[in-house]
Order: sequence, then structure tokens, then C-alpha cells
Amino acid sequence: MTAIKEIETDHLIGQDVGTSTILNELARGGMAVVFVAYQRTLRRRIALKVLPKSLITATTSQFFQQEAEAAAILSHPNIIPIYEVGETSDFLFFTMQLVQGQALSDLIKKAKKNIIPSKRLLPLKASLLIAIKVLDALDYAHSQDIVHRDIKPANILIENNSNRPIVMDFGVAKVSRDTSAESSLILGTPTYMAPEQISKSNVDGRADIYATATMLFEMIVPQLPCPKANTSMDLLTNKLELKNNYFRKRPSELNPALTKEMDLIIAKALSFDREKRFATCQEFSKYLKGYIKRHL
Repeated sequence: MTAIKEIETDHLIGQDVGTSTILNELARGGMAVVFVAYQRTLRRRIALKVLPKSLITATTSQFFQQEAEAAAILSHPNIIPIYEVGETSDFLFFTMQLVQGQALSDLIKKAKKNIIPSKRLLPLKASLLIAIKVLDALDYAHSQDIVHRDIKPANILIENNSNRPIVMDFGVAKVSRDTSAESSLILGTPTYMAPEQISKSNVDGRADIYATATMLFEMIVPQLPCPKANTSMDLLTNKLELKNNYFRKRPSELNPALTKEMDLIIAKALSFDREKRFATCQEFSKYLKGYIKRHL
């Protein structure tokens, strides 16, 4: 199968897609290309994300179309606004707000390369506030029966001026009220994927809680303490086999600025059994806010 990095896009520059005209390529992800585009109807620059049909199945195409349309109804300050969802003969696309900022994944990588050891992590309070705002956005999405299913640092954009975290990429979101058969594909990103996503069990908002906790864990320690895996399938297998022992060390063992209370919060949010996790994003957020109040 053709990889996204091999997809030629030069011929798309200047092409009209929906109500927009493609101006230039901005970035590439796992299965998509993001362009800067000009929305002719409202005379503004926006972002346009293209998913080539050569990289997806007809079933995935149908799910994407239904679920992206559902995500487009979301209106929250920490969720990227989706303007238009559509399809051409070659690709699926949606348009969204063009935000000036950096992916959280890039900020984490940049911090880890700092020559000063004490600055190789993002500030603790800032990390917790990012997680709290992401949880607030997810709590709202869940109230609208939408589960993101692919929360990770690469899907969180940090706005330059305000440092506002913005949740992106509802492309594999699951509409909870949808009773149709699930795709046979495992959707999500292995490192952040909840165990029930791997086993293809029915997924609810607690999968987003697991992913957000993994992301927070990554922000507050030098490196996630999980066993090395040669392939994504090995990683998924390790998660199912090791269960609550998948993460081999507690946060406070890796970052002396953290207390045992953070260990308990992260452990609960990352419980293999979703019945033992926080029941809602709001509950998870409440504990993080309490941690800030007591320790920061």
C-alpha cells in the first residue's frame, strides 16, 4: 500500500475543493495531508485536511464521513472547529480553523532536547492545565455522544499566543449512539490506545480518559516506562498481556517533583479494567485540579 509520504500533492495546489482553494501544503500525518486553503465564501485562510482514498477502505471511508460530520457539530473553545466535510473521486476532506501554534508532541520533543537537564520536561503546572482543558473538551464531546479514540500529543495543538490547547483530529471518532457494526480495523495510536480498543470491545469515553492519562504521564516524566516493542503489534500484545503492569514505574519514581498522590491519579486513569478508571473526564479533571491546589 502506498504510504502517505509517497503521495504527490503538487497537482492539488490551486485546485478548488468544496468552497475552498488549496494554497500550499502545511503538514503530513499518518494517513493525511494538511493544506493551507482559502475559503472563497467567507474570504479567509483555513486548514484543509485530505485523506487519500488509496490509503483507506470503503468501510473506513463511510465511517469517516459519518463521524466527521458528527464531530462538526461540536462547539467548544478547546476543540478545533470543523467547517466543511466532503469527498472527491480521489480523497476525503474536511476543512477547519487555521490555528497558529505547535503540536504538543513537538513541544515535548523540543523540551527533551534541552541542554539543561532541569528543563527537559514541560513545566508541571502547565502540563496539568493542558490535561485539564483537554479533559474539559472531551467531557463536552462525550456529552454529545462522541468519543475521540485517538487522543495523543500530536493531536493537541497549542496556540502560540494564548497557550490554549486545541483538540484536533476527530477523524476516527466514534459516535456512541451509533449501533452499526464496528469496522474490523483497530483504530487509534498504539501507545495511547486503551486495552478495550485493542480487543475491539465496545469503546466509550473511558478510552479517552486512558489516552489522556498516557499523554499526561508522557508530559511529566522523562520517558514513558513501558517495555520496548519492535512493532506496533508487539506493543499492543504487551498491553493486553501485562495489563496493569504495562507501565513499569510510577510517575514519582521518574520525576522527584511529583508526589504519591499523582501516582494514584495516573494509576486509576490507566487502569486496565475501565470500570476502575475515573467514570468521567470531569472526575479525572477534578483530581488534577485538586493536585494543583494542594501541591502547586
